[in-house]
Amino acid sequence: MAAPGFSQRFGTAGPESWRPDAGDDGVVARTVARSSSISTLWMVLDAVTVVAVSILASLLERAPATISGSTLHEAILGSRSTGMLIAMLCGFTIALILISRQLMLYSPLRLDNILDEQRRSVQACFTAGLLLIGALYLAKNEPLPRELALSTVGTVTILLSVRRLLFRLLSYRGFQRGRGLRNVLIVGTGPEAHALRNHIDNIHQLGYTFKGFIQLPGEDFSLPVSSGELVGTLETMFDSARKQFVDELFFAAPCNRSLLQSILEESRANGVDLRVIPYLYEGLARNRPIEYIGQFPTIPLHRGHVPEIQLVLKRGLDILISFFSLAILSPLMVAISIAIRLDSEGPLFYASERLGKKGQVFRCIKFRTMVRDADKRRAEVLHMNERDGVLFKIARDPRITRIGRILRKYSFDELPQFYNVLLGDMSMVGPRPPLASEVQEYKLSYLRRLDVKPGVTGLWQVQARQDPSFHSYISLDISYVENWNLWLDLKILARTVVVVFQGTGS
Repeated sequence: MAAPGFSQRFGTAGPESWRPDAGDDGVVARTVARSSSISTLWMVLDAVTVVAVSILASLLERAPATISGSTLHEAILGSRSTGMLIAMLCGFTIALILISRQLMLYSPLRLDNILDEQRRSVQACFTAGLLLIGALYLAKNEPLPRELALSTVGTVTILLSVRRLLFRLLSYRGFQRGRGLRNVLIVGTGPEAHALRNHIDNIHQLGYTFKGFIQLPGEDFSLPVSSGELVGTLETMFDSARKQFVDELFFAAPCNRSLLQSILEESRANGVDLRVIPYLYEGLARNRPIEYIGQFPTIPLHRGHVPEIQLVLKRGLDILISFFSLAILSPLMVAISIAIRLDSEGPLFYASERLGKKGQVFRCIKFRTMVRDADKRRAEVLHMNERDGVLFKIARDPRITRIGRILRKYSFDELPQFYNVLLGDMSMVGPRPPLASEVQEYKLSYLRRLDVKPGVTGLWQVQARQDPSFHSYISLDISYVENWNLWLDLKILARTVVVVFQGTGS
């Protein structure tokens, strides 16, 4: 729940609240108005749904004509005016998208609840449908039968509602598994900050994970805060955000204008989103979109660009490649399993706990290439390490089995990681997943490589696999994260095939 008297205090502010001038309005407006690419994707899907349903409805209406051998064009249009029909269809689609946008149906998933989203989805479809029926009434040449229009509107309503419901349920399932969550820090330690924290903890469907409080200068602890929950001050806030893999800052305490402006600039520079509670910043609430986190009204000051369409395509490519790779390479994997079993005692697979995106722990699977007690004998061979920094690699490691050397040479030991990709713990391309012990020795800037999913292959594997330099290893991974695009992934995958056939593994 929000703090007592929260709704009554909305619209009032203390003397230190930030009241932006015209220049600030422009800066914030540009930040907030930045449309999300995923919203564009939903708009396109809505338009495709309308077109597909319209064509299907026309075909079903003229099924006898279709069976008698008429062309597809005749079956869909019949004697109707092509131009008028397209105009009606485009008008309905545009009206549906504009109304849906006005009703915030393209806003982030976590800002809505299921019932309210379904109500607004039906409202958008019916409103656009009424406009379509009204246009048909005014049209004299009857370009589209009203029965066909009604069936189209009804079917579109059902399909869009079901699609949104399925997507939301899948997202909730991902939240429960720790996927797609956004880590947040709350700035402030007062009643509002604690109320917001309880809100986030109690409503799991929001998809937020509370990572701690940030204390403002001179702020008194009106409510108790444990030492573990207080993770820093304004001076160390962005260092704490990097360590905690924080996606968003919630300002739940008032501060002066110049301080908030500087924090906004730092948020942009560090790629961290920023929200404030409106009643604490009265001037900011004027002409600003208010987004509800559950029942908590907030105003987004900064929302970083996320290439969500490319990420969706990347995930689709991961699923496609990993599924077909497992299917096609299954005979080879069976042969490798038999060879491992005949070569040495021990399990077929070696599963180690690795850190993935945002430091999430997962079990990375490989074919076993070492003797059974390899981990216990690690201390015996530490002096033979051929890499610098925190990396550990020995070309002629005495713990490696005979079949293991062959598997490593051609990277066949990593084939089971296609299963990790299919599960979503890894991607086909990305930095290699590190051990927790390695990450403990990272500098703060090195954590940047954990901002994305780890990969089966990556930039380092195709450019500097034999380079023992830890600096080169980290630099290439961070360069990949900062310059990522789908085309880069495709180039790395193509070069990986060459590297595998060259047998440069060890």
